[in-house]
Amino acid sequence: MGDNLTEFEKMLSEASEDAKNAPPKKRHGLRNTLIVIGSILALIGIGAGVAYAMLNSAYNKIERVETVDPNLERPAAVEPPAGKNAPINVLLLGSDSRDTTDPNAKAEDLKGFRSDAIMVAQISPNRDHVTVMSIMRDNWVQIQGHGEAKINAAVAFGGIPLAVNTVENFIDARIDHVALIDFDSFKGLTDAVGGVTVDNPIAFTSHHGSFDFPQGKITLNGEEALGFVRERYAFTDGDYQRARNQQIYLKGLLSQMLSKETLTNPGKISGTFDALSPYLIVDQDLTLTTAAGLGYDMRNIRKGDISFFTSPTLGTGTSGDGQSIVLPDWTEIEVLRAAMRDGTLDHYASTRQAG
Repeated sequence: MGDNLTEFEKMLSEASEDAKNAPPKKRHGLRNTLIVIGSILALIGIGAGVAYAMLNSAYNKIERVETVDPNLERPAAVEPPAGKNAPINVLLLGSDSRDTTDPNAKAEDLKGFRSDAIMVAQISPNRDHVTVMSIMRDNWVQIQGHGEAKINAAVAFGGIPLAVNTVENFIDARIDHVALIDFDSFKGLTDAVGGVTVDNPIAFTSHHGSFDFPQGKITLNGEEALGFVRERYAFTDGDYQRARNQQIYLKGLLSQMLSKETLTNPGKISGTFDALSPYLIVDQDLTLTTAAGLGYDMRNIRKGDISFFTSPTLGTGTSGDGQSIVLPDWTEIEVLRAAMRDGTLDHYASTRQAG
């Protein structure tokens, strides 16, 4: 084990040196609606065999941004017991903007759009489980400096830092890392792994691409996958089913990523990461060394160690100014917050109905 780790550290050192000498990277804006899977693939993927792909020049295409505004109040940091790890919380964001198309735009300046997909992935303290919680975008919450609003409006009001802060205060726990992924990479990832098979619970036609999705197991290509995760108007419960479908898709993608067929195919591994890296935006602290080290700790995680659920709500309602909103279940959220701080979100998720 020691010899392997030494070689691993050697590769990291060489990759870091390559990064220093790399030419300036092109910046990419966020374009169109996304389902965000970037950070989970980056963190789990290395331990599953993607280390080589991440250590090549593709890593230098990843844009990094500041995600913390020091002027905003944050929850206290978790202090784990002596000899124990703290949980790691990763915020996954997507945009519904069709106007944010400037390829030279800096991510720090991307305002005026609303996050369409919001997920928090908690990596357990012993690094053997990942729990992904969807937060419906219409949850009615407090946004610092702006009063009550839909949670997805935070990024429009104050960019990525305010979006991070709003989610932190919603879960009463700090976000350690942030990832955003754009439209082109989303489709490319699906195609890079040879399509993603999902078990579709409800037959529907997507307004995004006019795709017909029958009930049961179906395999989606990139364009179809985008239509699958974006649709909400075809369902009587709208965003609730969209959140479930995003989870179903993510589960299918991770299953394909962690399959023997993918892990034993270097070309597929490399192609998958190459499809992701040019369009992935992460926080400044998610360096190659940090991502690779965490991925190494998580190297034994498989699809059965990843669970999904949606943050507790009381259904829909109407705000004072007439907006259709989702009402958070604040009593149950207090239980959720305790699990977030304790690093036991996987145990909490087992008490909730999937989706």
